[in-house]
Amino acid sequence: MPPAKQPQRRVFIADRSIKFRCCLQNTILDVLKSRSGWQEGGEGDWDFYWCDVMWIKEFFDHYYLGEQMRVCHFRNHYELTRKNLMVKNLKRYRKTLDKEFGKQEAIQCDFYPMTFELPSEYHIFVEEFKKSPGQIWIMKPVAKSQGKGIFLFRKLKDITDWKKGEYQPQTGDSAREGPETYVVQRYINNPYLISGRKFDIRVYVLVMSYVPLKAWLYRSGFARFSNTRYSLDAIENNYVHLTNVAIQKTAPDYDPEKGCKWSMQRLRQYLLAKHGAEKTKETFARMDQVFIRSLMAVQKVMINDKHCFELYGYDILLDDVLKPWLLEVNASPSLTASSKEDYDLKVGLLQDVLNIIDLEGRLTGKEKRVGGFDLIHDDGVVYADDVTYDATGNLSQTPNSFLGCHNDRNQQLQQLYRKNQLLSEQKALDKT
Repeated sequence: MPPAKQPQRRVFIADRSIKFRCCLQNTILDVLKSRSGWQEGGEGDWDFYWCDVMWIKEFFDHYYLGEQMRVCHFRNHYELTRKNLMVKNLKRYRKTLDKEFGKQEAIQCDFYPMTFELPSEYHIFVEEFKKSPGQIWIMKPVAKSQGKGIFLFRKLKDITDWKKGEYQPQTGDSAREGPETYVVQRYINNPYLISGRKFDIRVYVLVMSYVPLKAWLYRSGFARFSNTRYSLDAIENNYVHLTNVAIQKTAPDYDPEKGCKWSMQRLRQYLLAKHGAEKTKETFARMDQVFIRSLMAVQKVMINDKHCFELYGYDILLDDVLKPWLLEVNASPSLTASSKEDYDLKVGLLQDVLNIIDLEGRLTGKEKRVGGFDLIHDDGVVYADDVTYDATGNLSQTPNSFLGCHNDRNQQLQQLYRKNQLLSEQKALDKT
């Protein structure tokens, strides 16, 4: 149980060891244990807690948090990470844009498939279903991950059979409060393929605040490939249509040595070679809009708290004209490594999350890059330091986004901390 509230004491955290707690036994625990000046704390004796969402739900509102304490979720993170609420907030945000700025602005939010929530919108869905005979739809439980409970269908009979089974309230010892909530979405049946295989993209976005909105984008990520060539002839085959690693690694011909991932850098290089610089730049710029617009869609409903941050795992699908589609946003993206390369990526990612949170007090707060993270929004679009001019001589600013670009994080951190140390030393001299 959480400790009783006590009077707050001011703690200068940089003057002592930083104490952490962690609910996981994977990469994040390795990172926390290896971090200089950090040590494991006990119940109620911590500065940093990598907790699960259940802890937030059960304890956060009753827990006394000192000035320096940080936890890894916002209280109502689910406004963005539950599939039904994400779409609900995006729809509302799009209507607001349409009303205040017009259709041209609202269309910038056209990056999620047509979606209905079941059971509440079942009859509306049926009306839409009948307009497009033969269209493939996909069913997803709103609060499950790793591809659990997902299936594709073409006939209304398929969903009727599901409705009689999964959708009905249960009785007896296994009773639950009403039917489980699902979303049904128009299936994107024209995905961009590489070597005939479907893939989606995992991107990491770190939000430090919603008021004002301050978001960082990690340069590295990965594409997750299906293990089986893409076809619409077998929509019941999850190995074809679902790219989740948890599903793909159970495929009969899965090769654990080879895996089913590409680095973000490799994907960007492939697109550059295949489609050229301008098309690739446009695709990645549209992905940036997905991240920013989705965060702005929940900004007004999210309960902001200075003790909270969130590392989101965005899942993006590219279609055959390289348009990005938002599939879902994860509040607890997997931190279990599937290979040496995956482990190195996640160690660097998590170290840089801790670098930005900066419990050691080593940053100035004005940084646009920390390790592999680039600041993309800070109460407005953040632009890169490089200044260029267009053909007419007008100033041309580039957003501070480098997804899939070279990630020289170790070198950047060395330069950053050395520069900040020199600034600190200079300020100390100025006072004398």
